Amino acid sequence: MGFFHRHRGLTPYLLLAPGMLFLAVFFLVPLGFLAYQSLETGSIDFGYHFTWAWGNYWDAIRHYRGHFVRSFEYAGIATVLALVFSYPVAYWIAFRGGRWKNLLLLFIVAPFFVTYLIRTLAWQTILSDNGLVVRILRDIHVLGSGGRLLATATAVVAGITYNFLPFMALPLYVSLEQIDHSLIEAAEDLYASKWKAFLRVTLPLSMPGVVAGTLLTFIPAAGDFINAQLLGSPTNHMIGNVIESKYKELLDYPAAASMSFVLMAIILVLVLAYARAVGTEKLTG
Repeated sequence: MGFFHRHRGLTPYLLLAPGMLFLAVFFLVPLGFLAYQSLETGSIDFGYHFTWAWGNYWDAIRHYRGHFVRSFEYAGIATVLALVFSYPVAYWIAFRGGRWKNLLLLFIVAPFFVTYLIRTLAWQTILSDNGLVVRILRDIHVLGSGGRLLATATAVVAGITYNFLPFMALPLYVSLEQIDHSLIEAAEDLYASKWKAFLRVTLPLSMPGVVAGTLLTFIPAAGDFINAQLLGSPTNHMIGNVIESKYKELLDYPAAASMSFVLMAIILVLVLAYARAVGTEKLTG
């Protein structure tokens, strides 16, 4: 104890040390190895050699630009859908849930008790050609007699939206739960309608949850490959599918590593632009 009293300025750093060490060993070191690998050339038969091959990055963009675009397109649509579906649910639980709040929140996180792969395989059954959903859509003529949902972009986006929905709903609930109800009552006392009170008070105060939820949903969705693999066709494959194939099947490690870095760089740029657009106070509010 005497040491801590004499060196109080070191206490925060000592508390941070275990976490920083963990990040260094399990994040920075692998990231550095991946960066080294992305600048190699060669083949699995003759070995890979570090040659400062910056062309790997250009090849990744040139050959797989469509997969990058498709990944961000699917992730963006899924993020918007997750927000549209999650906000009313989170709002109702926060303001109307009462004593059932904990149970309702359990229902939101319940899918996490089942592995990601099993949840996606379940969607194969739900959207199968002989399933109830497709039959109903055919009966109401949304789909033609031979129409299908599996192996389409719709199925991929639906799977991504479902799998990442809790990442959107929980931050929204936390943000809405923290709103002081007296502020909404004050707005209504000043003759604001419920809709105007929502737009002027509730929505702005819930923006930290919106920003957190969109980031937590969009970032992992952009790198996802399971939904495209199981629910889509080769024409629906995302950049994650290409990276997975390069690593596990083609054993083209430099190409896979360079594509991973391009993906991370684009996501970082988008996140910084998003943070600048909404304001940093929305990220820390």
